[in-house]
Amino acid sequence: MKEKHIILAAKVISIVFTPFYLPLLGLVLLFALSHLSMLPATFKLEVLLLVYVFTALLPTLFIKLYRRMQGWSRIDLGQKERRMVPYIISIACYFTCYYVMNRLQFPRFMSNILMAALMIQLLCAVINIWWKISTHSAAIGGVAGALLAFSAIFIFNPVKWLSLVMIVAGLVGTSRMILRQHTLEQVVAGFAVGFIVGLTFIG
Repeated sequence: MKEKHIILAAKVISIVFTPFYLPLLGLVLLFALSHLSMLPATFKLEVLLLVYVFTALLPTLFIKLYRRMQGWSRIDLGQKERRMVPYIISIACYFTCYYVMNRLQFPRFMSNILMAALMIQLLCAVINIWWKISTHSAAIGGVAGALLAFSAIFIFNPVKWLSLVMIVAGLVGTSRMILRQHTLEQVVAGFAVGFIVGLTFIG
């Protein structure tokens, strides 16, 4: 019974902290911790809605449709050789969102978050050709890297927020291993890739 509860908790954590929420979380942190917090609430909601539709809603719907067409379960889709189409779908959606944000002339800090998320997806897709890497860990690693970059740009102490992100990263990585979707090496490598990309493209 205890084992079932642990597995259920791991599944919930994996779903709640899906990689698709990385850009949305990055923007929420940006609006909360920078001078962009002074922007009108309606504008911030519009930005968050736009990003949610292109980076979370559409990729989830398209990947779910693809999975059903193939007759695969969520676990089946976790196999390395079956992850390429979902990567392509998410990359296309992320790129479209980045393009729309640039066309609408959104502040560069906002579009940089999308670029970082897009690069994380691209790198994970390329690495996945040879070796399965944890996209979940890469996503939360990207948040950690972006948070450090934001702290340098907007000059604030990131320790409290970074501590929270690291706790979440630990939960996410542990969950992926409990569900036998990734090894420790794949989780650590994913976090490292995301952290470096987030720090580089935001900074």
